[in-house]
Amino acid sequence: MTDKEMDLLVEIIGWIGSAAILLAYSLNSYQKIRSDSPTFLLLNLTGGILLMAYSFYLEAFANTFLNLVWAIVALFALRKYLKQASIKNQRS
Repeated sequence: MTDKEMDLLVEIIGWIGSAAILLAYSLNSYQKIRSDSPTFLLLNLTGGILLMAYSFYLEAFANTFLNLVWAIVALFALRKYLKQASIKNQRS
């Protein structure tokens, strides 16, 4: 892969990550999804990971750190959701 192709791939990854987070925020703001829904959490997790990769490639480490924390928060929230869903299913 050439440097230009790699730059393009990373740019696409960054745009997809941005779109995922903006989509999650927009859907939540218009009350189409809840902030504790798996869709919201997965969009934030995916967006955070993709933006982390993008900013790391660009050596924007403050932004990399922010997106790492963003992804970790989403991951822990998703874990909590799955645990609660598992308990709820066991009771049914």
